[in-house]
Amino acid sequence: MNPTVTQTSERMTNPFLEIFRNRNFRLLWIGEAISVLGDHFYIVALPWLVLQVTGDALAMGAVLALAAVPRALLMLIGGALSDRFPPRNIMFASNLAHLILVSLLAGLVFTNRVEMWMIYILAILFGIADAFLYPVHSAMIPQLVKKDLLQTANSFMQGMYMLTMLAGPVLAGLLIVALGDGRTEGANMQGIAAALALDAISFLASLLTLVLINQPRVESSRGKESILESIRSGLTFGWNDIPLRAFFFVVAAVTRFSEGAVAYGAILSARGLGSLLGAALAGVLPQPNPKRRGVLLLALAGGMGIGLALLGISSSTNFAAVIGLAVGAFNGYILVFLVTWVHSRPPEEFMGRLMSLLLFASIGLIPVSMALSGVFSRVDVTGLFVSSGALITLLVLTMIFNPTVCAMEPAAQASD
Repeated sequence: MNPTVTQTSERMTNPFLEIFRNRNFRLLWIGEAISVLGDHFYIVALPWLVLQVTGDALAMGAVLALAAVPRALLMLIGGALSDRFPPRNIMFASNLAHLILVSLLAGLVFTNRVEMWMIYILAILFGIADAFLYPVHSAMIPQLVKKDLLQTANSFMQGMYMLTMLAGPVLAGLLIVALGDGRTEGANMQGIAAALALDAISFLASLLTLVLINQPRVESSRGKESILESIRSGLTFGWNDIPLRAFFFVVAAVTRFSEGAVAYGAILSARGLGSLLGAALAGVLPQPNPKRRGVLLLALAGGMGIGLALLGISSSTNFAAVIGLAVGAFNGYILVFLVTWVHSRPPEEFMGRLMSLLLFASIGLIPVSMALSGVFSRVDVTGLFVSSGALITLLVLTMIFNPTVCAMEPAAQASD
């Protein structure tokens, strides 16, 4: 057999091998894996730091809010900028800002000069930097990967995020406890400073991989619109595209209601493992029939709603863990497929703005969902699960009878 034909066949039947032959994607994936792992060291170290400085758990809520609010408010601006300037340059600037901020905080902690007002200011600055990093990273992937490999690429990315989400906090906790002095419940300033320093090093590694990436030149909308006009046109495009608008609401529902409801111990761990499984399956399984993909995704979302309702009435920990695993798997598959669909749907000049809208729906509303979940869980935990599941299921039922939404038609057809 002709070896050339064999090699071509191998590339066609092994998308995972082909995606990692892509040098630019490989560098982006490696840099993001190191950076995201470092982020979890920061996420674990920060609560310890706040408790060390204040002894008040409520202060941690204020820190999280100060980071979340500018991240949500500025995310659409980040998306608009990613459609005007090379995404790699914006990612580099944002990661450099993170490196400086984390290094500064680590130095303040190591020298015992950190005060709570400093943490508040740094939290705001972190939120601002995040607002520009998140959408531009998502918009960069379609520029580096061929269209027929986007789902595999997104499966790799989402799987990496979920795997580091499982491993990162454990490694960070072990480091902080290992450097603890035994008098402060397993943590001290040296352990916290070490975790923060590792996060700073992770951003340094990400900067190096970004420098090595050869980003293709793409036409931008620079100079054609102001930032506000650019945001407005992106919102208009997303709203007028009926399937896109509908599935943005689905993403907001399944990620926000489910995350708020299942943030409990073993269920959360099972959901994390399920999300990793779902992301992997999205990369391995063949894409569904285009005529049925909308129905499939809505059915999975409905399954998540039913699963959440079952969690509310479950009296068995094992059964709850199985349900959490299934809910996570559905969520992981939906997320990978929808990100890929959005990547392949709009004109290239709208990519950053559309991804910022998707990210706003999935992570920008975290403070609202977690706050509401915290309030309702104090009143009735069972009601929280059942009502969250019912709301998701009701949303799905309102959409599943819409043929335009179920077909997930290309934008050109949807606008006719």
